[in-house]
Amino acid sequence: MCGIAGFFACRTDPAMHERIIGEMLSTIVHRGPDEIGYYLDDHAALGCVRLSIIDLATGSQPMGDASQRYWIAYNGEVYNYLELRRELADLGCRFRTGSDTEVVLQAWIEWGFAALARLNGGYAFCIYDALERSVTLVRDRFGKRPLFYAQHHAGWLFASEMKAFSVFPGWRFAWDADALRSVFACWTPLPDDGCYQGVRQVLPGCCVRFCDGQVTQQRYWRPDLAAAPFPGSRQEAEETIRRLLADSVRLRLRSDVEVATYLSGGIDSAAVTCLAQEQAGRRIHSFSVSFADPDFDESAYQRSLSEALGTSHHVLTIEPGDIARSFPAALLQAEIPVFRTAFVPLHLLSAKVREHGIKVVLTGEGADEAFLGYDIFKEAWLLQHWATMNAEQRSDFVAAMYPYLKHFSKANARFLVPLYERQAQQAEHWSLSHATRFANSALAGRLLQAGSGGEARLQRHLAEQHPAFLDWSSVQRGQLIELTTLLPGYLLSTQGDRATLAHGVENRCPFLDCRLFEFAASLPVELRLEHGLREKQILKSAFAERLPPEIATRPKQPYRAPDAPAFLGQAGHVEEIDAALRPAELATIELLDLDTSLRFLDMIRRKPPDRISQAENQAFVLLLSLSLLNRSFVCQGHDFRQPRWHLLPRTIHDRRSLKPPPGC
Repeated sequence: MCGIAGFFACRTDPAMHERIIGEMLSTIVHRGPDEIGYYLDDHAALGCVRLSIIDLATGSQPMGDASQRYWIAYNGEVYNYLELRRELADLGCRFRTGSDTEVVLQAWIEWGFAALARLNGGYAFCIYDALERSVTLVRDRFGKRPLFYAQHHAGWLFASEMKAFSVFPGWRFAWDADALRSVFACWTPLPDDGCYQGVRQVLPGCCVRFCDGQVTQQRYWRPDLAAAPFPGSRQEAEETIRRLLADSVRLRLRSDVEVATYLSGGIDSAAVTCLAQEQAGRRIHSFSVSFADPDFDESAYQRSLSEALGTSHHVLTIEPGDIARSFPAALLQAEIPVFRTAFVPLHLLSAKVREHGIKVVLTGEGADEAFLGYDIFKEAWLLQHWATMNAEQRSDFVAAMYPYLKHFSKANARFLVPLYERQAQQAEHWSLSHATRFANSALAGRLLQAGSGGEARLQRHLAEQHPAFLDWSSVQRGQLIELTTLLPGYLLSTQGDRATLAHGVENRCPFLDCRLFEFAASLPVELRLEHGLREKQILKSAFAERLPPEIATRPKQPYRAPDAPAFLGQAGHVEEIDAALRPAELATIELLDLDTSLRFLDMIRRKPPDRISQAENQAFVLLLSLSLLNRSFVCQGHDFRQPRWHLLPRTIHDRRSLKPPPGC
C-alpha cells in the first residue's frame, strides 16, 4: 500500500520538478511512512510514498522496466500476482524483484489494456510511457483505492489524495457547486467527482489516458447485476460461497507482514475472521470499536465471537468527547463533506492497530452490497410487491423492517404504512429503493444555495454508465445506486482507505473479490433476502455451522456512532468545532444559504439530543464538515506538508536533460 502523486505536461521548469514532486508527496506521507521515491524527466514527475508489505527489500518505487521506457507508481495490492507472475514467466518475462508492482508493470507491457481484467485486488496506479509521452491512470473495479486528477495550465496533476495538489505552483481549491449538491442529496459525490472545481476521480473499473493533449477514458469492468441466474441448488450455492470466500481470504493473507482483522460482531467480519484464523496457522489479532454509550455498543457480540474463534482481541472504547475531539483531524483525511461521524472511531482504531505493529487488516466491506444486507433492499422489495399484499401483510412487513429502531413497531405501523403507500405509487421510479433516504436529504439540501439537483445528476450518471439499469428490478437498481454512491464514496474511502491509511494501515476486503461478487449477483434475490425481510440468508446459512448461533442468526445491526449530539453536549465543546459554526466563519462559504443555516443551527442547539431526527443529524454533520474543509482547503488554512518525509529512505530516478545545480 502506498500513496502516489505526479504531474505531466505542465510546462514547469524541469529544474523545479524534484522540489515539486517532493512537496506533493510530503502531504500524503502518512499513506507510506516507510520510504519515498520519484521519477523525473523534462516532461513528467511521478512519485510514491511506500507502505512496504510485499517484497520489503526490493519493491521500491517508482519502478521501471528494463528498457526504461515504462514506469509505474502503484498504490494497493494485486492479490493474484503470483499466478500472473507464473503466466508472464511462461511467456518469457524476466523479473528482478518479488513485488506485485513489477508484475503489474510487466502485465501492462505484455497485454496492454487487456491486462486489467486479469487483476484481482484493490489498486490505483499510473503508467508513464516515456517514449510515447503518455500517462495512464487505472483504478480497481470497486474504487477501493482513490485516484484523483486535475487539469492545470496545459498539463495534468494526479494523486491518491487531493491535498497533494495544494502545494503545486498556482493551484487553488474552490468548491464545485454541482458536486456539493450531489453530496448533500445522495450522501456522497458521484464516483468521478472530486468536490472541488476541476478535480476528477478515475471511475472504478476504468482507466484514463493523457496523450498529445487528449484525454480518453475506457472501462474494463462494470457490475452486471442482472447476470444469468445461478442454476444450482441452495446447498451448491452455500458450498460455492464458502469456497470463493475462503480463496479470497487466502489471497488477501499474502503479505510479508502480519495481517489482522476487524471484528464488528456481525456475520461479515465473523466469516472473514473465521477463515483467516483457520488459514493463518496461528492466533491472529482482531480489533473492534466499542462505545461507552450502550445505544451504540456491540462489544458483547464482539467478545463472544473472539472467544469462539480464539483470536487475540483488542478493543478501543469510544468515550464521550472522543468523536468531537478527533473529528477535525479525521475529516482532513476524508477531504470531502461527510453525513455521519462513524468514520471517526475507525480512524482512531487504525491508530491502535498501528501501535501493535500491524500494517494490514481484513474487513467485511462489500458483503451488504453483494448479499443484500441493507434495509433499503427491504424497502425496495416491499414497494415492488406492494400491490400483491393485503393490508395486514403490509402492516406486518413495515413493523418488522427495522428491528433496531423503536418507532418501527406494530403499534406504530398504522402511521408508517401511509408513507410507503405514497412511495408505492411511484413504482417505476428509478430510485425506488432510496426514496426514504433521498427524502431525508431534502433538509440538508436547503442549507445550500440552489441546493436541488443532486438526485438528477445521479440519475444521468447511471443512465450514461449503465444504460440497461432501468430494466432491472428495484432491488437490483438499489444495488447499483449503492455501488455508485455509498460504497466508493464513503465506505471504501472516508470510512475505509482514508481512515486506515491515515496511520499507515492497509485495509483489505475479501467480500469484494470480483469472483465472489459476480457469483453473489447471480443468486436469486430470495436466497439473499428471504421473504424480503431476512437479509443475507444464504451467507448466514453457509457459515451457520462454523460460527456461534447468536452471530449466524443475528439480524443486521448497522454500525453507527453519535452524530450531532456528539458535538452539542458539554463533552463535545471543542474550540475548532465551535469556531467552524460561528456566523462569520459560515459566511465565508459562498455556496451556503447563510440565513437558513443559522436558523437550522439555532433549532438544533435548542432540541434535546434524543429528539434530533436522522435528517437533522445528517444535515448538521454535513454543515459542520463543509465549514471545516472550507477553512482548510478553500481558504488555505492548513499546511498539509509533513516534515518527517525528509527522513525517509529515498530512491530517485532522474532522467532530466539538464540537472539543476546542488541546493536547488
